[in-house]
Amino acid sequence: MYKIASLFALAVLLAAQGASAQTLKTVKDRGALNCGANGTLAGFGLPDAQGAWTGLDVDLCRAIAAAIFDDPTKVKFVALTAKDRFTALQSGEVDILARNTTWTSSRDTSLGLNFTGVNYYDGQGFLVRKSLKVNSALELNGASVCVQQGTTTELNLADYFRASKMQLKTVTFATANEAVKAYDAGRCDAYTTDASGLYSERLRLANAGDHIILPEIISKEPLGPAVRHGDDQWFDVVKWVHFAMLNAEELGVTQKNVGEMVKSDNPEIKRLLGTEGAFGEQLGLTKDWVVRIVGKVGNYGEIFEKNVGQGSPMKIARGLNGLWNKGGLQYAPPVR
Repeated sequence: MYKIASLFALAVLLAAQGASAQTLKTVKDRGALNCGANGTLAGFGLPDAQGAWTGLDVDLCRAIAAAIFDDPTKVKFVALTAKDRFTALQSGEVDILARNTTWTSSRDTSLGLNFTGVNYYDGQGFLVRKSLKVNSALELNGASVCVQQGTTTELNLADYFRASKMQLKTVTFATANEAVKAYDAGRCDAYTTDASGLYSERLRLANAGDHIILPEIISKEPLGPAVRHGDDQWFDVVKWVHFAMLNAEELGVTQKNVGEMVKSDNPEIKRLLGTEGAFGEQLGLTKDWVVRIVGKVGNYGEIFEKNVGQGSPMKIARGLNGLWNKGGLQYAPPVR
């Protein structure tokens, strides 16, 4: 009886997977992943003059392509503004939105989207000129602040000033690029966005050394990729690519040593790298899906350091984005 019940459950699971496997099949048939990215934010999503994209979010999409095709270049990046990013995902223009997007309750429940995880824990801060002689955001009473409209940033700004009983003059712009240019031109006393964005945007200012980032973090900004509702298999693929990169870092599997690590006797590493079990096949991928990811793109720590950490011009400390066993919040369920 138990065996019959188990077979029935397996049949139901396989039928459900077949019914909801549209996106993975579509991506495979197309031969490339369509990734909605930022296009203007160094460290997260930015093409160079030759059109080559780099960034933490960019590398997540490359990792998904590596897992599916064994080729991280099989990605078409679509530059999206904050205003059109959700529509692009909802309409099917992109398969995944990986654009430094904050996971909130309303976005998770009312837009037909699922956030798959947090690939960067962030919080909103303020950039000001040193000449303003301000050392705290609580000294910005009456200040004019440049901000991008239609973002959680704009809402958090208003909440913070209201809660702190300070007067605020908000100067809004359709794009982050316009807001930064206006700040650099002296139209505002301060510029506000996620702290990671402040490090990135400061590099573009005429005299970056003349500006400081204030110490206050005024919000929780869990940034992560999102996919459409209704395709559980694709949701699992995107989610577990991120988890695989975290588990690889935790287990010491790197881009340089992954070829040797496949010979490991460590049970966790064997499951992760596909020499034991069928965990890749359960996702609709290959047995060596994590070998492909780490070998072609890297583990989470490697892509962090290269794009926003000490190996980048931004030099952001790991902080909250450190692994859970190193004082951070990044934690992945086990492959087993």
